[in-house]
Amino acid sequence: MRIGVNGRAMDAAIAPVVLRTIERMEAHGLTPVLTDSLAAWLNELGHPVRWSLLDSRAMDKQDLELCVSVGGDGTLLDTVALVGRSEVPVLGINLGRLGFLSNVRSDTLESALDAIKHGHYSLQDRSLVEVTDHHELLGTQNFALNEVSIHKRDSASMIAVHVHLGADYLNTYWADGLIIATPTGSTAYSLSCGGPVLYPTSGALVINPICPHNLNVRPFVVPDHYTIRLKLEARSDRCLMNLDSRSVAIDGQSEITIQRAEFTVKMVQLESSDFLSTLRNKLSWGLDVRSGPPKP
Repeated sequence: MRIGVNGRAMDAAIAPVVLRTIERMEAHGLTPVLTDSLAAWLNELGHPVRWSLLDSRAMDKQDLELCVSVGGDGTLLDTVALVGRSEVPVLGINLGRLGFLSNVRSDTLESALDAIKHGHYSLQDRSLVEVTDHHELLGTQNFALNEVSIHKRDSASMIAVHVHLGADYLNTYWADGLIIATPTGSTAYSLSCGGPVLYPTSGALVINPICPHNLNVRPFVVPDHYTIRLKLEARSDRCLMNLDSRSVAIDGQSEITIQRAEFTVKMVQLESSDFLSTLRNKLSWGLDVRSGPPKP
């Protein structure tokens, strides 16, 4: 079974852990195929790479059963961008801290790899959002698993974002920025800005202002069949448009069109993990310091 392996440059002390993780894949009868970026990082640290590398063909032509992200949630987002529209399934092995999306921990690696080898897993479709204009800036990387966000640049004044749902006017947000989050992204940037948690397969999007100056506005959940149209009104000449971990500068008077993407990301779900247990374990839901960890 050929599996792609993707990773970012990390602290040099993590390299032996990454190497051991790849070696354990081989021990379970899997065939790891590394990305150029991961191989280059290992080589730079003096760890010669003896495994095959992904070539320049599209991901759906690489004959991969799935693609494994080795790192944290940021690495998993990079992996989602890598697999793109190919719908190659994605699994995250967490070497970072919180690891909300990358939920295979080092102490469960052996059982996870055994489950992968024997096909004891399911696939969960996660919706994405895409920006349907600004092709000259985004090219084919116009989609995001977590969110599309608009943000003021540096210490510039707040921006006004006029929002329409389809043809209907919703509101004008005077804020540092605005987040359009998917259900998956509801536990990411949007959550830190006071947004609600959505179940991953909910057919909805969250519209959430960043540090709003009109304090009577709140995060708003809308069905994901809506096309969301933004009109920026910034005092500075440029703003930032972020698609997960990718960022581009756009004109401060831009119009942006956002909608649910026509393709999905297929996330590998192991039998031992689910979204509700992740909420309890990662966000400490139900934790009472007087009585210990939350009960199942």
